Amino acid sequence: MDLALLRTFVTVHRAGSFTRAAALLGLSQPAVTSQIRTLERQLGRPLFLRRARGVTPTTIGDELAHRAAPHLDALVEITETGLDEEAGTRTLHLAGPPEFTAVRVLPALTSLIPQGVALRVSFGNTEEALDGLGAGHHDLAITTARPRGELLTATALCDEEHVLVASPRWAARIGPGTLRRRGPSVLKDLPVVEVHESLPFVSRYWSAVFDARPAGPADTAAVIAPDLRAVQQAVMSGAGLAVLPRYLCEDALERGEVVALLDPPVPPLRTYFLAVRTGTLALPHIARAQEWLLRAASDWS
Repeated sequence: MDLALLRTFVTVHRAGSFTRAAALLGLSQPAVTSQIRTLERQLGRPLFLRRARGVTPTTIGDELAHRAAPHLDALVEITETGLDEEAGTRTLHLAGPPEFTAVRVLPALTSLIPQGVALRVSFGNTEEALDGLGAGHHDLAITTARPRGELLTATALCDEEHVLVASPRWAARIGPGTLRRRGPSVLKDLPVVEVHESLPFVSRYWSAVFDARPAGPADTAAVIAPDLRAVQQAVMSGAGLAVLPRYLCEDALERGEVVALLDPPVPPLRTYFLAVRTGTLALPHIARAQEWLLRAASDWS
């Protein structure tokens, strides 16, 4: 049986689509379709059921994928390990949210540079990162949602604690302990600083901590800046309140440049995932990057 046909078959099985598999393999969609039909003729059994959107493996298709994929991944590892030793620098393409990637991820990966790994970084939201990863544009993606399907696999990386903060001037105006006693109504005069008009961080915090939706001035933003680092700077300048990840504002909290308005018993958390295309951890530079990030994340609290 032709290994090229098996490679195409496993890629289609993981991608769930001839179109996406063709993009990953660098082939035309008709070429992928032709290879799958050739393999089906050799086996005398259909491997996929064609659907309106993509394909679904048949029972024999699933069985063949589960038997063949580990061996194909092992062959890739053997080949790429040899290339890794001869080619010198390998490039790792990484995608993730700008703040977390800049503050957490990149410092953890720079130790790979002396080992011959070059880094190329793209910033974007979870949907953009997963689309790019699935299309083969990225090797690793930092996301806030676990991907579905066979094409991508993900490992939980760390949890991010969210903190409700304001400048010392606004905090003094509210008064210590007032928010805990009287609830979010005491925030009615505070402007909001956010990353988007939909108020994703403030809405998530209000729902988790107050079991309510933002109301009054908190349901609109005085400042919108699509980068949490800019949001923090605006809060430090007295623009209003914001919800920030603790890892980002921890130094400002210690210096007194911002003040936590509330210390809830169970703070809101958001989980980050480290996503890869299934099978690509056979490539040494991607496997090393994943290992370094998981090791670094054990100290991120």
